[in-house]
Amino acid sequence: MILKIFTLIHVIISLLGIGSGFVVMTGMINADPMEGWTKFFLWTTVLTSVTGFFFPFKRLMPSHIFGVISLLVLPAAIYARYSAHLVGGWRLTYVICAVFAQYLNVFVLVVQMFQKIPALNKLAPTQKEPPFAVTQLVVLVAFIALGVLAAARFSVNN
Repeated sequence: MILKIFTLIHVIISLLGIGSGFVVMTGMINADPMEGWTKFFLWTTVLTSVTGFFFPFKRLMPSHIFGVISLLVLPAAIYARYSAHLVGGWRLTYVICAVFAQYLNVFVLVVQMFQKIPALNKLAPTQKEPPFAVTQLVVLVAFIALGVLAAARFSVNN
């Protein structure tokens, strides 16, 4: 029962992080710093990664590796945004780290969708099948394109 409640809380935090991440990325592309949304995105994304480690596990899984990577990237994004004030190379560091953290969350979301949604699971039950690979490739290409656009348009002068 407690694990179900914890899972629900983790999923809600994750979805809030992903949703707010897309808002923040839109802000970057429109050269809008979106202060409140950015704080919400960064902290819900940190919480998503941290809470992921509280699930019982018997072996190291890709989700743990993604969580560690996220927890290495997010402090750089937070430092670049709030301590370095996006000055000089810190603007690009922030954009890359924030977009990458969002990508990691969406990658895991796609994994979860293929595991939990019966129609998707039927298409790729082991996640080694082409529908899963194509979906993840499309997500990666979309994030690269959005990241390049965000890096080109996000300005520290706003």
